[in-house]
Amino acid sequence: MMTYQQLNSFNTSMDLDLDFGFEFEDYFPSMVQSMGTDGFIGELQNGFRLLMDVNKGLITFESLKMNTMLLGLEVRDDELVCMLMEGDLDGDGALSQMEFCILMFRLSPALMDAGYAY
Repeated sequence: MMTYQQLNSFNTSMDLDLDFGFEFEDYFPSMVQSMGTDGFIGELQNGFRLLMDVNKGLITFESLKMNTMLLGLEVRDDELVCMLMEGDLDGDGALSQMEFCILMFRLSPALMDAGYAY
């Protein structure tokens, strides 16, 4: 597993072009409305389990890379590193289930909007 320092070193050593070339549409609010809060949290947990290293119980660089490839997604290493760095709150270079869920909420503008009530 890569440490935060290794991730940061990898990130700063690359010439990053982070324009991913797609527009993000936030489906989380409609998912919460249709599934309810508990159902939505359950789906986030399923997403975490899909991407995690089953032996470590964490989303690591290696598990994220392997599972995005298995899902047919072409994601560059620098993009994967940025994803991990964005959500890695404790600096261990991986995402716990809690860090993953926090990241998913932070990436949803409507869920983070203080005026949006569930």
